[in-house]
Amino acid sequence: MPVQKTEKLTGWGNYPVVESFTGSIRDAGDVKQALEQYTLVPRGLGRSYADQAINDHNFVGDCTHMNLFMGWNEAEGILECGAGASLEEIITAFAPKGWLPMICPGTKFVTIGGAIANDIHGKAHHTDGSFVNCVVSFTILLADGSIVTASRNEYADLFWANFGGLGLLGVILTAKIKLRKIETTYFKQKSIKIKNLDHMLEALDTYDHEYNYSVAWIDALAKGNKTGSGVLTLGNAAKFGDLPDNLKANPLKLHPTSKLAVPFFMPNFTLNNLTVRVLNKVIGFVQNSPKEFIHYEKFFFPLDAINNWNRGYGKRGFVQYQFVIPETNGKQVLTEILNMIADSGCTPFLNVFKKMGDGQGLLSFPFKGYTLAIDFPVTKKLFEFSPKLDKKVLDAGGRLYLGKDGLLEESMFKAMYPQYTAWMDVKRKYDPDGKFSSNIGRRLGLS
Repeated sequence: MPVQKTEKLTGWGNYPVVESFTGSIRDAGDVKQALEQYTLVPRGLGRSYADQAINDHNFVGDCTHMNLFMGWNEAEGILECGAGASLEEIITAFAPKGWLPMICPGTKFVTIGGAIANDIHGKAHHTDGSFVNCVVSFTILLADGSIVTASRNEYADLFWANFGGLGLLGVILTAKIKLRKIETTYFKQKSIKIKNLDHMLEALDTYDHEYNYSVAWIDALAKGNKTGSGVLTLGNAAKFGDLPDNLKANPLKLHPTSKLAVPFFMPNFTLNNLTVRVLNKVIGFVQNSPKEFIHYEKFFFPLDAINNWNRGYGKRGFVQYQFVIPETNGKQVLTEILNMIADSGCTPFLNVFKKMGDGQGLLSFPFKGYTLAIDFPVTKKLFEFSPKLDKKVLDAGGRLYLGKDGLLEESMFKAMYPQYTAWMDVKRKYDPDGKFSSNIGRRLGLS
């Protein structure tokens, strides 16, 4: 039995907090022993925002020790590694050799197992798709104790169901993933100050085929003819010949170790509509950068520069609400949603807007359309407001990102993801007794 302790656990949003039994998972034997007494959910670096990797009064397996690199095929750019290996560890080892992960989300502190469980995406989803597109295969320990290799050709149902499957089908042990060959660790970027939503959607369409990467910050408190205003940042990987002479001296520069940190939970009153308006001005100024070349650390992972930045929301915690809606009637729906948020009194912060490409998988979040992610501090008003927002998203043909969700009700989830029935068929096939479970699994009726 893995060494276990009772621990209060939560996600990155510090909401909800539950008591779980925890222990390190180092191999298949640890998983099998834990399953003799408990239901289990695997956990990586804890960057899922809510109840994805917690398991009230049951077992949470820390998989970060399964982080070895087992094989590297440089000719094809394929890495075989443990599921507990993080993007940060992969970047540190391979960026100096001229390789980066193909899909990077907003933080590098994500394990490969977590990347699969949430089918993560980044600023280039409209061109590169989600994490499934860089995974060749993975090995997974199933509820009956067997270990199988899942790919597009073997156990294909199990392969596809794990992307967005929230770790509820088994414990991924190893994975083979494709890396991207690079000449530099810099990006050539362009920032555009956006006046309103019309301008935002027009700019996204204008630059859609010119830049592989695009992301926008939106001022969610702006109203009237400024609704949808913000800053759009576009970028492409910089080639060696693109760089100015001062950057050519170290074209494959690595990220530094951050020394900045939020040392304690900030008082709840520090984040309110007044402070958010001030902070929005600062963010808008910073985002509208005149720099032509930017390092991957600031381009992909700007918040990683501050350790424990989640403490800035206080002990009450926060929910990151991310939805995607179709492009059809997108402007009208986005306008209505932004107005709802601005009038809600729920203090929206760090509002990130992107265009998404075609999706795939059973419970994978993305599909072609527009996505907006908003941080909401947890308040009584939020519990009253979020169901109204859920209904608005559903009525528009949209859905929420389960990898970040903390409040969605089961009936609303099933309406947003009608394909859940196909996923449940896979669940019943490989885990008929529900040995793999979590708080979100029970909340949404998936375990």
